[in-house]
Amino acid sequence: MIDRPTGPLQGVRILDVSHAAAGPYAAMLLADMGAEVIKVEPPAGEFTRFSRPHLDDGSGPYGGRYSARNRNKKSIALDLADDDDRQVYLGLVATADALIENMRSGVMDRLGVGWEVVHEHNPRLVYVAIRGFGDPRTGASPYADWPAFDIIAQAMGGLVSMTGQDPEHPLRAGPLVGDIFPAAMAALGLVSAVLHARQTGEGQFVDVAMVDAVMALCSTAQTMWDYEGLRYEPSGNSSADVTPFDVYETADGHCAVAAPTAAHWQPLCEIMDRPDLLADPRLTDLTTRAAYRDVVDSAVADWAREHTTAELVSLLGGRVPVGPVLTAQDWAVDPHVAARQMLVEVRHPHHRPTIEVACPIKFSATPTGVHAAPPVLDQHGAELRAEVSPPHPPNRC
Repeated sequence: MIDRPTGPLQGVRILDVSHAAAGPYAAMLLADMGAEVIKVEPPAGEFTRFSRPHLDDGSGPYGGRYSARNRNKKSIALDLADDDDRQVYLGLVATADALIENMRSGVMDRLGVGWEVVHEHNPRLVYVAIRGFGDPRTGASPYADWPAFDIIAQAMGGLVSMTGQDPEHPLRAGPLVGDIFPAAMAALGLVSAVLHARQTGEGQFVDVAMVDAVMALCSTAQTMWDYEGLRYEPSGNSSADVTPFDVYETADGHCAVAAPTAAHWQPLCEIMDRPDLLADPRLTDLTTRAAYRDVVDSAVADWAREHTTAELVSLLGGRVPVGPVLTAQDWAVDPHVAARQMLVEVRHPHHRPTIEVACPIKFSATPTGVHAAPPVLDQHGAELRAEVSPPHPPNRC
């Protein structure tokens, strides 16, 4: 950990009025980059504080998912249905550059703190909404009122139809892609709009629909359909257009190998000691190799099974694209992870240190970093209330 914010967003204040995954992750990225992020939680706390996994060390339920998405933030507990707390909230709005929320459409409006209200309090404010199907202000989806989670966004955005062994067995991607990718888009939108606001004094409403973001991620499917009427059908770990391009079993695990171009195919055949593959007229270029995928994949698969994962990486590394299939346990000893400082020990005031994945965005002059553990509920409530509350008049006798 570092002792203070160092990223390029120092001096930017953001209210994080979100829960679950997408909103908190977007705000965390911005906090890692130096922004002052104030997490506004209900009086009972955000529900992921109590979700597994959590440490069984007497510190109480302090969920790992909350911890992983809320570092570098301050916390204030406010009931936005309460008049006094709502005034505190609007006071914070007046001091902020931006706000992130991921409630269902209309929730913040019914609480009296929607876009139009906060825009009146702070015309420079950037208001970012992340919803399953977007906000009617930018495009009234017929599903605007529907709740959504990661799997819904993956399904409707095209990712499930493109993932799996074959078209009969569509598969959801394991990570929360339907949350995390929209979060990254929201963070980009927020920074862009804050730059505009600082240049013009004009705040604006920024809307990211989870389904829309996943569609953007899956845009290759649209390109194939529009250009040639082809469906992007799932093909497991391989690619329909290029080979070898797959995850192969090794003597002790699995390893990804990709050698679609001549610059990689030739050294792969040499390392495998298979000059016959180079001489085979059916395998002379990328297109013909894809047509004879079974020949290529069988040769590479048989060779890979004769070596350990470490041997395969040693033989191919630097000449042919190769990557071992790693788990979280493997990251702890991987030299790339160490060199890139992609794991960080976070010290907590109420339980043992935990190891978290660090920010993947690197800056040469204003590095990102973790400077504060995720806050306990309302940890900064008193100081934030004092900041926006009017001073009491002196007593006169």
